Amino acid sequence: MKQTTHIAWHPAFIEAIQLELEAYQDALEFYPEFQLSTEPLKIDCVVIKKAKGLVITKNIAAIFREVNLLEYKSPDDYISIADFYKVYGYACLYASLERVPITSLTVTFVESHYPRELLTHFQEVRGYKVEENMPGIYTVIGDILPIQAIDSRRLSADENLWLKELDNRLEPFEIQRVMLEIYSLGKTARVKAYLDAISRANRDKFMEALGMTEAFEEILEEAGLVAKWEARGEKRTALAIAQNMVNLGYSVEAIVSATSLDHEKVEGLYPK
Repeated sequence: MKQTTHIAWHPAFIEAIQLELEAYQDALEFYPEFQLSTEPLKIDCVVIKKAKGLVITKNIAAIFREVNLLEYKSPDDYISIADFYKVYGYACLYASLERVPITSLTVTFVESHYPRELLTHFQEVRGYKVEENMPGIYTVIGDILPIQAIDSRRLSADENLWLKELDNRLEPFEIQRVMLEIYSLGKTARVKAYLDAISRANRDKFMEALGMTEAFEEILEEAGLVAKWEARGEKRTALAIAQNMVNLGYSVEAIVSATSLDHEKVEGLYPK
């Protein structure tokens, strides 16, 4: 379904990366939209190891060194050749401004498609070798900088749930899987941007998935999603959520709690 409103994919990506690397959260520092200078030059995300000797076994971060630059494109966008040179230039600029060896940096590109144009350029123009040692992760060999390109849709949901499901083509069962993981791990407060992005990008499927888990309305309430939708004037969304919950047998109190709708309005949705 074509989107007519802006979806904040990049804040959601930062939350996804932090969740993917949560096992190393005490050993890493994350800097969203890292500003390189007083000029408007920003990197989508910089991940810095607190300890130089830290070894990360997580598949998306196996190439990581001390400083790691990440460039992300939303599901409707892709990494272009110009994007590659821009980020490569940022890496060189970072090394110069921060006085760190260029060999201590890595560059990662993340998009929701097979990076055909980028990989072709690497091989045919730059003379690099590209290997896909893990599904969706393309390691580039031949540059002084470790470089990788990631097709998030080809990642394993078991290994990379957060990046894989940061998409606008989710099915109800995928949304359910994400919501159950959020609920079981108690992460609602940390993933508000993530939840907002996937719920707005997959509105119909999100509504269809509503009620597939008893924890759903609690997650929505904690994330403040319903209130946020209503603040944008999207009251029809709250009503649709309420109607779906009515159809699934939820109580008036549970629906009022999840949607912030008036008690009388919710009661009026029940069949007479």
